Amino acid sequence: MLKGNAIVGQSGGPTTAINATLAGVIKGAFESEAIDIIYGAHNGVEGMLDGRITNLNEVIKSEMDFKLLASTPAAALGSCRRKLPKMGEDDAVYEKLFDFFKANNIHYFFYIGGNDSMDTVAKVSAYAEAHNYEIKVMGVPKTIDNDVVGTDHTPGYGSASKYIATSMQEILRDCAVYTVKAVTIVEIMGRDAGWLTVAAGLPRIINGIGPDYIYLPERAFDIDKFIEDVKTALEKHPNVVIAVSEGLRDADGKYVGESAQSGATDVFGHKYLSGTGKSLELIVKEKIGCKVRSIELNLLQRCAAHCASKTDIEESLMVGAAAVKNATEGISGKMMCFTRTSSNPYTVEATYADIEKIANQVREVPAEFINEAGNNVTDECLEYIKPLISGESEVFWKDGLPSHFAINYLG
Repeated sequence: MLKGNAIVGQSGGPTTAINATLAGVIKGAFESEAIDIIYGAHNGVEGMLDGRITNLNEVIKSEMDFKLLASTPAAALGSCRRKLPKMGEDDAVYEKLFDFFKANNIHYFFYIGGNDSMDTVAKVSAYAEAHNYEIKVMGVPKTIDNDVVGTDHTPGYGSASKYIATSMQEILRDCAVYTVKAVTIVEIMGRDAGWLTVAAGLPRIINGIGPDYIYLPERAFDIDKFIEDVKTALEKHPNVVIAVSEGLRDADGKYVGESAQSGATDVFGHKYLSGTGKSLELIVKEKIGCKVRSIELNLLQRCAAHCASKTDIEESLMVGAAAVKNATEGISGKMMCFTRTSSNPYTVEATYADIEKIANQVREVPAEFINEAGNNVTDECLEYIKPLISGESEVFWKDGLPSHFAINYLG
């Protein structure tokens, strides 16, 4: 058994469940005979390169600390979007990183993140192998986008879906009170995949109400067809509610909201998106002339811990602990995954897959989950999501507000 210290970092966008995964990793490390100290890196790999770390053995002191951490949204260790260079292009970065590992006797590396973060895991693993440094490297997935390949779903997706479905149901109730013809367009996150937007349809199979249409990036968006859809819905009832992904594109690949966007990109080349709902609002106003408004859920869908899925939090804890167990048993260069072992009753187990087959890939909503017209989702799709939002996670309150657990960098 390889013995030494461990480092854990968080990367990419925050979620409701990423700290539950962190709590699972920490608890797994505390219970392992192979790991002496587990350090938390502030702001992911950037913190490792700058030496900004915290001894988590000194921070987590009780079972209540674990519970509070698991119920705290966002990333307690902070995050980053640092893209490491290809090995051989700028090895000074890797030399600095591995000098940090050696100085702190680190032989276990756990990185919690999405698609781009798995690229970091793959590169660190490859460098370690090429330079014969004994370290077990494990990626632990998180992303509300649910677009990581190799896993049935990702930690964080269930809670985001629960919030989106709850908000959509409340919007539908609100919009139903008037007889004036009106269109409400709800913009939901999703650059390349519409997994979050499909969750807006869940009230349909649970309480019998749902948005009139759901539009996803997986289908080319046609403005004329969209206007015809809206007119058809308005003929049936006065209150039309529509869910759209922020990443809607036309047949030429142009984003629907591109005119309202800055064109700026992050270090991984992804465009910063916004404005799709507003753009469609203006088009409906021009083409139809009825009352119309757009609602952008924006950051609210990422960290709504007051509406977290119990299933999501429990699975996040499980997969974090499983990452440590597998690493200390000699597994390295992998990403933890969920394998759905049964649909009815719903059960999953924590497995793992080769990181090289996962990094920088995008898992889209499959064709069978989208209706033939391309403007809604199937019941099969909603049944896939339904167990992921199950249960209400425990929230710890203080004077009317949820209590959160902070891990501060003290220098």
